[in-house]
Amino acid sequence: MLNRFLEQLKDYYPHIIAAVIVLILGIILTKIITQLLIKGKRKSKIDPIAQSFLQSIIKTVLYILIAITVLSTLQVPMSSIIATVGAAGVAIALSLQGSLSNVAGGFIIMFTHPFKCGDYVEINGVSGSVDAITILNTRLLTIDNKAVLIPNGSITANTIINYTQENLRRLELHFAIDYNCDYKIAEQIIHDVIDANPLTLDAPDKPFITICEHAESAIILLVRVWVKTKDYWELNYQLLEQVKDKFDENNIVIPYNQLDVHVHKE
Repeated sequence: MLNRFLEQLKDYYPHIIAAVIVLILGIILTKIITQLLIKGKRKSKIDPIAQSFLQSIIKTVLYILIAITVLSTLQVPMSSIIATVGAAGVAIALSLQGSLSNVAGGFIIMFTHPFKCGDYVEINGVSGSVDAITILNTRLLTIDNKAVLIPNGSITANTIINYTQENLRRLELHFAIDYNCDYKIAEQIIHDVIDANPLTLDAPDKPFITICEHAESAIILLVRVWVKTKDYWELNYQLLEQVKDKFDENNIVIPYNQLDVHVHKE
């Protein structure tokens, strides 16, 4: 039986060698095509998110074609290949329903464009800049440069907050001042700080300042001002610092939480 097997194997050697060659050439060709796609990203006007997703799809399809070609080279009947692929497809579809929903979610993201590469988004409680989207998941980079992979299926099923999609944002701040301080002077100080800051905008609406709450220990002033999205956080920190300095110069007190206790003696 061993001799008979070796004799049959000798007749099958050319097909094995051919299959190995096809496999090696297919892998090399896939890498070349992938490299060409990466180089084409720099010249293409297609969104980088779509590019990375299409690259992932094309790479997967090429590997499937290589596997089919190798099986065909080994003289496996095409009907058997089709039947095997079909049966494997059904089994995979049943066992990887979640993964298939992620693939479908990737296509939905490509067509609806809820975000693009570089956008700062919040998805299902996770915030970060969009770095890449693959066939199964989307990659976010957090502020402290941690990579977070979110399944595409859960992205399309949850609320997406895109903080950088629009060119303008409205900054909202709250300042607390002591009840004994003149709130009109505090409002004028804030107006002056906003007018002097080059990052603030007068359109689409002028800066808005008013009392929004009588809190237990302070009067709360509400401030709303328009700013370019790219300058949002810089203006936020600048106004907090500059208003605090001006309040100190004009004796406007920012109170601590306090409780007055009155003791009655009999």
